[in-house]
Amino acid sequence: MADTKQYSLPITGMTCANCVSTVERNLKKLPGVQSAQVNLSSERAAVDFDPAQSSLQDMLARLRRAGYDLASGEADLPIAELHDPNDALRLEKLLADTDGVLDAQVNLSSGRARVRYVPTIASYAELRRAAQAAGFEVLEQDGEVQDVERAARQREARHQARLMWIGVLFSTPLFILSMSRDFGLLPASLAHAPWIEWLFFALATPVQFYVGLSYYINGFKALRNGEANMDVLVAMGSSAAYFYSVALLLGLLPGHHGYFETSALIITLIRVGKYLEIGAKGRTGDSIRKLMDLRPKMARVFRDGQELEIPSADVLVGDRVLVRPGEKFPVDGVVTEGRSAADESMITGESMPVSKAPGDTVIGATLNKQGSLSFEATKVGKATALAQIVRLVEDAQASKPPIQKLGDRISAVFVPVVILIAMVTFVAWFFLAPHGEAWTRAIINAAAVLLIACPCAMGLATPTAVMVGTGRGAEMGILIKSGEALERASGISMVLLDKTGTVTRGQPAVTDLLTDGSLPEGEILRLAASVEDASEHPLGEAIVAEAAARQIAFARPDGFQAVEGRGVFAEVDGRQVRIGSARWMEELGLDLGGLAAGLQHLQNEAKTVVLIAVDGQVRGLFGIADTLKDDARQAIEALHHMGLKVGLLSGDNRTVAEAIGRQLALDTVVAEVLPEQKVAEVQRLQEQGEVVAMVGDGINDAPALAQANLGIAIGTGTDVAMAAAPVVLITGDLMGVPRAIALARDTLKAIKQNLFWAFIYNILLIPAAAIGLLSPILAAAAMALSDVFVIGNSLRLRAWRPGH
Repeated sequence: MADTKQYSLPITGMTCANCVSTVERNLKKLPGVQSAQVNLSSERAAVDFDPAQSSLQDMLARLRRAGYDLASGEADLPIAELHDPNDALRLEKLLADTDGVLDAQVNLSSGRARVRYVPTIASYAELRRAAQAAGFEVLEQDGEVQDVERAARQREARHQARLMWIGVLFSTPLFILSMSRDFGLLPASLAHAPWIEWLFFALATPVQFYVGLSYYINGFKALRNGEANMDVLVAMGSSAAYFYSVALLLGLLPGHHGYFETSALIITLIRVGKYLEIGAKGRTGDSIRKLMDLRPKMARVFRDGQELEIPSADVLVGDRVLVRPGEKFPVDGVVTEGRSAADESMITGESMPVSKAPGDTVIGATLNKQGSLSFEATKVGKATALAQIVRLVEDAQASKPPIQKLGDRISAVFVPVVILIAMVTFVAWFFLAPHGEAWTRAIINAAAVLLIACPCAMGLATPTAVMVGTGRGAEMGILIKSGEALERASGISMVLLDKTGTVTRGQPAVTDLLTDGSLPEGEILRLAASVEDASEHPLGEAIVAEAAARQIAFARPDGFQAVEGRGVFAEVDGRQVRIGSARWMEELGLDLGGLAAGLQHLQNEAKTVVLIAVDGQVRGLFGIADTLKDDARQAIEALHHMGLKVGLLSGDNRTVAEAIGRQLALDTVVAEVLPEQKVAEVQRLQEQGEVVAMVGDGINDAPALAQANLGIAIGTGTDVAMAAAPVVLITGDLMGVPRAIALARDTLKAIKQNLFWAFIYNILLIPAAAIGLLSPILAAAAMALSDVFVIGNSLRLRAWRPGH
């Protein structure tokens, strides 16, 4: 099978849901293109293709023929030494062959390379590195554009604003004069002057053919490709009013009252709506932009014994990087010198600072809070955790949840059906209207039908909500990898939790310390920790950790011995100390005395019990267990409050698993299952009608995560791309599970609200326009505002919080 690549193409020129299907269909016609998914809200196309059969230039040519284009950026690279024309040609060819480059020109006399590229595929830093790798020295320069796609979108917004204000400039006096005449507010000499209609014509024409020019151009291109989109509807609707008025003005049709103000206001109102829509759509991607803006622009590195300040994009794997207090880590790495604490909340959602010491990992774009650190860069550029998170969220936003398929199917036939309804409306009114009004009523009502129809709202209903919902999740450390996962998460009926590392911490800890009263509790712990400090057993490490947490100083043990399968022995401050199992104490003939009841109680709670004997007498018991995470109870209560059943899957013995089940009030507990047996348990629950979400660490639980209706990988840290689960919680915070499901539910709710509005709007208002209840001006205003309503409803998710 041939290797495939994926491009994320920033499309310009899309205006409605029909544009989505047009772009998808045109891209799929190219040889080697396996799939093409277009998101109207982000205006991106995700394309999987065989690079041996199609190229970026082929895609660009196909898009332009269909009436669309790609947002592109320009990089101006100052080259230190271009010796001759061959150097210039070699660099030009090298840059032109770089993935994502549309055009490259090298000027020998000025020593500059000008490159036009697609910012979602290539970047300024990658172009610099490509030139440097070929032996060319690229000089540093200030003021480069950091986000060229955003710059291209802003240029488009400014262009829309200019057209809108020109439309307002001409339409406002036209509308005021026309309405004043109709309501008898103008003097008769002025109202009936022969030149007044020519003035209306002069004011309306620039709006029709300058402000509205793109509707004609894009409509023509759509029709040439066998499509019909919103541009066709606007061009037909406004042209009907305009050319009818011209025909009246020239005496080609009976009547005196033209509709120039109608044609001009139609185009102006739609431009106003489009301008508002662009601003609102821009805010749907705020979460991703916030993440991208976290990256510091500059980094301080040591190279050749010198401290240099370079762009963060130029940091290489293996570079030694210095970060001072209050600065951000430019890339991912491992601490080599210094101690500090890092605020990682912007990436992981974890609010508490995380201590950093030599050997610890640091995440690029997080904040160094205290001391200066030196670290070795291990992941740079697109390999950093932040870049992975951004890519995963962008992929999710490009995908389509199943609920969108209905909207896509309707959008595909929507415009042709509306044109047919408009034609029927025209014919009906032409023959049924009172004598003398036939032409007027037929044209005006047909125009209203064309203009009230809004395919855009259907096209924007799903992707805007998915964009905002997945972006908000990313801000909270919840990565939802696809629209389908979002929809699945909203329909979950049961959550299955893996035990170790998910519900529990995954490491033993002292939970109980019982003594016979002959020695203080602190002394018992000091003696035990002094002996266990020389041991490497996990249970011993738990005792040492408990003593360290209580700030108890250890003594140096003498004559340390480990008795395999039994325990350890040493002398501490002249006392003989033995620490081990109850069986060992029994073998040594040591009596438990009053501690026997405590031993039985701890064993009934499924805890591992370690005994300590001092000078031949058992003096205390340690209860040790893999403790529950702090938020485990809160998370399971939240899931129950949401109406979900919660179960536990564990490889541990039944006593331990059931003890945890009782503590957490779980609905079901399945114990003593191997990883491969967990799949069968998930299947069994699914056969009983449950829609199952499986929560695990994403590694040894991979088969069960794949079998579940929804897999949630928890605590994967910075290796978010390694987790195969559709939903990834960056931290080990179990509260992320109810948050993810609640966010998915609310996002799907917003999608359904949007779709309901889009459908009900068209179902009610198209017939109303056809029977003459709506003027074309009101129809154009309603159409313009319907898109803004849908986007505004989706934008409410930006402020989403659990329970609100």
